[in-house]
Amino acid sequence: MNEAFKDHFASVAGHYASSRPGYPAELFLWLAEQCKGHGLCWDCATGSGQAALDLVGYFRQVVATDASAAQLAEAPEHPRITFAQAPAEHSGLADTSVDLIVVAQALHWFDVPAFHAEARRVLKPGGLIAEWCYGVQALEGDGPNRLLQHFYHEVVGPYWPAERHHVENGYAELAFPFPPVEVPPFAMRQHWNLAQLLGYLRSWSASGRCHKASGIDPVDALAHELAPLWGPSEQTREVVWPLTVRVGRKES
Repeated sequence: MNEAFKDHFASVAGHYASSRPGYPAELFLWLAEQCKGHGLCWDCATGSGQAALDLVGYFRQVVATDASAAQLAEAPEHPRITFAQAPAEHSGLADTSVDLIVVAQALHWFDVPAFHAEARRVLKPGGLIAEWCYGVQALEGDGPNRLLQHFYHEVVGPYWPAERHHVENGYAELAFPFPPVEVPPFAMRQHWNLAQLLGYLRSWSASGRCHKASGIDPVDALAHELAPLWGPSEQTREVVWPLTVRVGRKES
Protein backbone atom coordinates (compact mmCIF):
# COMPACT_ATOMS: atom_id res chain seq x y z
CA MET A 1 0.00 0.00 0.00
CA ASN A 2 1.06 3.58 -0.53
CA GLU A 3 2.36 4.80 2.83
CA ALA A 4 1.56 8.39 1.84
CA PHE A 5 -2.17 7.59 1.58
CA LYS A 6 -4.32 9.63 3.96
CA ASP A 7 -7.72 8.11 4.64
CA HIS A 8 -9.91 11.19 5.05
CA PHE A 9 -13.11 9.11 5.20
CA ALA A 10 -12.35 6.31 7.67
CA SER A 11 -14.27 8.02 10.48
CA VAL A 12 -17.32 8.72 8.28
CA ALA A 13 -17.32 5.56 6.13
CA GLY A 14 -20.73 4.44 7.35
CA HIS A 15 -22.32 7.78 6.53
CA TYR A 16 -20.51 7.77 3.17
CA ALA A 17 -21.97 4.39 2.23
CA SER A 18 -25.54 5.28 3.18
CA SER A 19 -25.78 8.97 2.30
CA ARG A 20 -23.72 9.86 -0.76
CA PRO A 21 -25.80 10.97 -3.76
CA GLY A 22 -26.07 8.69 -6.76
CA TYR A 23 -24.80 9.55 -10.21
CA PRO A 24 -27.19 9.96 -13.15
CA ALA A 25 -28.14 6.70 -14.84
CA GLU A 26 -27.81 8.44 -18.21
CA LEU A 27 -24.08 8.92 -17.58
CA PHE A 28 -23.41 5.19 -17.20
CA LEU A 29 -25.49 4.35 -20.26
CA TRP A 30 -23.64 6.95 -22.34
CA LEU A 31 -20.24 5.67 -21.18
CA ALA A 32 -21.15 2.09 -22.05
CA GLU A 33 -22.27 3.20 -25.49
CA GLN A 34 -18.87 4.81 -26.13
CA CYS A 35 -16.94 1.66 -25.19
CA LYS A 36 -15.70 -0.74 -27.85
CA GLY A 37 -15.77 -3.66 -25.42
CA HIS A 38 -17.72 -4.51 -22.29
CA GLY A 39 -15.58 -7.14 -20.63
CA LEU A 40 -13.80 -5.40 -17.75
CA CYS A 41 -14.35 -2.07 -16.04
CA TRP A 42 -12.06 -0.69 -13.35
CA ASP A 43 -13.83 1.54 -10.82
CA CYS A 44 -10.84 3.25 -9.23
CA ALA A 45 -11.26 4.65 -5.70
CA THR A 46 -14.67 3.04 -5.50
CA GLY A 47 -15.32 4.12 -1.91
CA SER A 48 -18.12 1.81 -0.82
CA GLY A 49 -19.10 0.92 -4.37
CA GLN A 50 -21.57 3.62 -5.41
CA ALA A 51 -20.50 3.74 -9.08
CA ALA A 52 -19.55 0.06 -9.27
CA LEU A 53 -23.14 -1.03 -8.69
CA ASP A 54 -24.26 0.98 -11.73
CA LEU A 55 -21.33 -0.05 -13.92
CA VAL A 56 -21.89 -3.78 -13.43
CA GLY A 57 -25.11 -3.43 -15.41
CA TYR A 58 -23.02 -2.81 -18.53
CA PHE A 59 -19.83 -4.86 -18.03
CA ARG A 60 -19.25 -8.56 -17.48
CA GLN A 61 -16.86 -7.83 -14.63
CA VAL A 62 -16.07 -4.77 -12.50
CA VAL A 63 -12.91 -4.54 -10.42
CA ALA A 64 -13.52 -1.89 -7.75
CA THR A 65 -10.42 -0.78 -5.87
CA ASP A 66 -9.88 1.63 -3.02
CA ALA A 67 -6.97 2.44 -0.72
CA SER A 68 -9.32 2.66 2.28
CA ALA A 69 -10.11 -0.56 4.13
CA ALA A 70 -12.84 1.26 6.08
CA GLN A 71 -14.60 2.29 2.90
CA LEU A 72 -14.38 -1.19 1.35
CA ALA A 73 -15.81 -2.73 4.51
CA GLU A 74 -19.07 -0.89 3.74
CA ALA A 75 -19.31 -2.17 0.14
CA PRO A 76 -22.06 -4.65 -0.73
CA GLU A 77 -21.27 -8.06 -2.18
CA HIS A 78 -22.01 -8.70 -5.86
CA PRO A 79 -21.07 -11.78 -7.90
CA ARG A 80 -19.58 -9.72 -10.74
CA ILE A 81 -17.84 -7.03 -8.68
CA THR A 82 -14.42 -7.75 -7.21
CA PHE A 83 -13.60 -5.34 -4.39
CA ALA A 84 -9.89 -5.02 -3.61
CA GLN A 85 -7.71 -2.74 -1.51
CA ALA A 86 -5.19 -1.04 -3.78
CA PRO A 87 -3.92 2.49 -4.43
CA ALA A 88 -4.90 4.19 -7.65
CA GLU A 89 -1.31 4.15 -8.89
CA HIS A 90 -0.85 0.36 -8.48
CA SER A 91 -4.05 -1.43 -9.43
CA GLY A 92 -2.67 -4.96 -9.81
CA LEU A 93 -4.55 -5.32 -13.10
CA ALA A 94 -2.99 -6.88 -16.19
CA ASP A 95 -1.60 -4.82 -19.06
CA THR A 96 -4.17 -3.80 -21.74
CA SER A 97 -7.01 -5.63 -19.94
CA VAL A 98 -9.56 -2.87 -19.21
CA ASP A 99 -12.31 -1.46 -21.44
CA LEU A 100 -13.31 1.44 -19.18
CA ILE A 101 -11.74 3.17 -16.19
CA VAL A 102 -13.98 5.29 -13.98
CA VAL A 103 -12.84 7.67 -11.24
CA ALA A 104 -15.83 9.20 -9.46
CA GLN A 105 -15.15 12.11 -7.08
CA ALA A 106 -11.65 10.89 -6.21
CA LEU A 107 -8.98 12.06 -8.69
CA HIS A 108 -7.99 14.98 -6.47
CA TRP A 109 -6.62 12.54 -3.86
CA PHE A 110 -4.25 10.83 -6.31
CA ASP A 111 -0.70 11.22 -7.51
CA VAL A 112 -2.29 12.20 -10.82
CA PRO A 113 0.66 11.62 -13.20
CA ALA A 114 1.34 8.20 -11.65
CA PHE A 115 -2.33 7.25 -11.87
CA HIS A 116 -2.55 8.29 -15.52
CA ALA A 117 0.53 6.18 -16.27
CA GLU A 118 -1.19 3.23 -14.59
CA ALA A 119 -4.39 3.92 -16.54
CA ARG A 120 -2.47 3.93 -19.82
CA ARG A 121 -0.84 0.63 -18.87
CA VAL A 122 -4.07 -1.25 -18.09
CA LEU A 123 -6.37 0.22 -20.76
CA LYS A 124 -6.92 -1.68 -23.97
CA PRO A 125 -6.13 0.23 -27.17
CA GLY A 126 -9.20 2.36 -27.77
CA GLY A 127 -10.33 1.97 -24.16
CA LEU A 128 -11.94 4.84 -22.27
CA ILE A 129 -11.10 6.69 -19.09
CA ALA A 130 -13.76 8.82 -17.37
CA GLU A 131 -13.08 11.15 -14.46
CA TRP A 132 -15.76 13.23 -12.80
CA CYS A 133 -16.42 15.37 -9.77
CA TYR A 134 -19.30 17.28 -8.27
CA GLY A 135 -18.81 20.61 -6.58
CA VAL A 136 -20.67 22.68 -4.01
CA GLN A 137 -24.36 21.81 -3.89
CA ALA A 138 -27.26 24.25 -3.99
CA LEU A 139 -30.36 23.61 -1.88
CA GLU A 140 -33.89 24.59 -2.84
CA GLY A 141 -35.11 27.57 -0.81
CA ASP A 142 -33.20 30.81 -0.23
CA GLY A 143 -33.08 30.55 3.56
CA PRO A 144 -32.02 26.89 3.76
CA ASN A 145 -29.50 27.38 0.97
CA ARG A 146 -27.88 30.35 2.74
CA LEU A 147 -27.45 28.25 5.87
CA LEU A 148 -25.99 25.38 3.86
CA GLN A 149 -23.52 27.62 2.03
CA HIS A 150 -22.42 29.16 5.33
CA PHE A 151 -21.95 25.68 6.77
CA TYR A 152 -19.82 24.60 3.81
CA HIS A 153 -17.62 27.68 3.55
CA GLU A 154 -17.43 29.01 7.10
CA VAL A 155 -18.29 26.30 9.64
CA VAL A 156 -16.48 23.30 8.19
CA GLY A 157 -14.58 25.26 5.53
CA PRO A 158 -11.32 25.40 7.53
CA TYR A 159 -11.39 21.59 7.87
CA TRP A 160 -11.43 20.72 4.16
CA PRO A 161 -8.18 19.16 2.93
CA ALA A 162 -6.24 21.34 0.49
CA GLU A 163 -7.09 19.00 -2.39
CA ARG A 164 -10.74 20.04 -2.15
CA HIS A 165 -10.11 23.12 -4.30
CA HIS A 166 -9.66 20.83 -7.32
CA VAL A 167 -13.29 19.75 -6.93
CA GLU A 168 -14.48 23.32 -6.60
CA ASN A 169 -12.81 24.28 -9.89
CA GLY A 170 -13.91 21.17 -11.78
CA TYR A 171 -10.42 19.63 -12.08
CA ALA A 172 -9.35 22.54 -14.29
CA GLU A 173 -5.81 22.43 -12.88
CA LEU A 174 -5.31 18.65 -13.17
CA ALA A 175 -3.71 17.30 -16.34
CA PHE A 176 -5.61 14.92 -18.62
CA PRO A 177 -3.18 13.34 -21.11
CA PHE A 178 -5.70 11.45 -23.24
CA PRO A 179 -7.36 12.45 -26.51
CA PRO A 180 -10.65 13.91 -25.28
CA VAL A 181 -14.11 12.63 -26.10
CA GLU A 182 -16.86 15.24 -26.22
CA VAL A 183 -19.22 14.73 -23.30
CA PRO A 184 -22.87 15.82 -23.30
CA PRO A 185 -24.16 17.68 -20.23
CA PHE A 186 -25.37 15.58 -17.32
CA ALA A 187 -27.37 16.75 -14.33
CA MET A 188 -26.81 15.52 -10.80
CA ARG A 189 -29.75 16.16 -8.51
CA GLN A 190 -31.60 14.56 -5.61
CA HIS A 191 -34.81 15.27 -3.73
CA TRP A 192 -34.04 14.78 -0.05
CA ASN A 193 -35.84 15.23 3.22
CA LEU A 194 -34.02 16.87 6.11
CA ALA A 195 -32.63 13.63 7.56
CA GLN A 196 -31.23 12.61 4.19
CA LEU A 197 -29.50 15.96 3.75
CA LEU A 198 -28.01 15.79 7.24
CA GLY A 199 -26.75 12.26 6.59
CA TYR A 200 -24.96 13.52 3.51
CA LEU A 201 -23.35 16.36 5.45
CA ARG A 202 -22.09 13.85 8.00
CA SER A 203 -20.35 11.97 5.19
CA TRP A 204 -18.08 14.96 4.52
CA SER A 205 -14.51 14.52 5.68
CA ALA A 206 -14.56 18.16 6.84
CA SER A 207 -17.56 17.51 9.10
CA GLY A 208 -15.81 14.58 10.74
CA ARG A 209 -12.63 16.56 11.27
CA CYS A 210 -14.53 19.54 12.67
CA HIS A 211 -16.36 17.27 15.10
CA LYS A 212 -13.11 15.66 16.24
CA ALA A 213 -11.32 19.00 16.67
CA SER A 214 -14.12 20.84 18.48
CA GLY A 215 -15.93 18.04 20.28
CA ILE A 216 -19.19 19.44 18.89
CA ASP A 217 -21.13 17.85 16.02
CA PRO A 218 -21.45 20.72 13.50
CA VAL A 219 -24.27 18.94 11.67
CA ASP A 220 -26.39 18.83 14.83
CA ALA A 221 -25.94 22.58 15.19
CA LEU A 222 -26.98 23.14 11.58
CA ALA A 223 -30.01 20.87 12.02
CA HIS A 224 -31.34 23.14 14.78
CA GLU A 225 -31.05 26.14 12.45
CA LEU A 226 -32.52 24.39 9.42
CA ALA A 227 -35.50 22.74 11.09
CA PRO A 228 -37.65 25.89 11.49
CA LEU A 229 -37.08 26.83 7.83
CA TRP A 230 -37.55 23.36 6.38
CA GLY A 231 -41.18 22.68 7.16
CA PRO A 232 -42.31 19.11 7.90
CA SER A 233 -39.18 16.98 8.32
CA GLU A 234 -40.33 14.56 5.59
CA GLN A 235 -40.79 17.38 3.09
CA THR A 236 -38.26 17.00 0.31
CA ARG A 237 -36.18 19.75 -1.28
CA GLU A 238 -34.15 19.57 -4.45
CA VAL A 239 -30.37 19.43 -4.08
CA VAL A 240 -28.30 20.16 -7.20
CA TRP A 241 -24.57 19.67 -7.72
CA PRO A 242 -22.48 20.96 -10.63
CA LEU A 243 -21.12 17.82 -12.33
CA THR A 244 -17.89 17.95 -14.32
CA VAL A 245 -17.12 14.91 -16.51
CA ARG A 246 -14.05 14.45 -18.64
CA VAL A 247 -13.53 11.42 -20.87
CA GLY A 248 -10.58 10.34 -22.99
CA ARG A 249 -9.71 7.41 -25.22
CA LYS A 250 -6.41 5.59 -25.27
CA GLU A 251 -4.81 5.69 -28.69
CA SER A 252 -5.24 2.48 -30.69
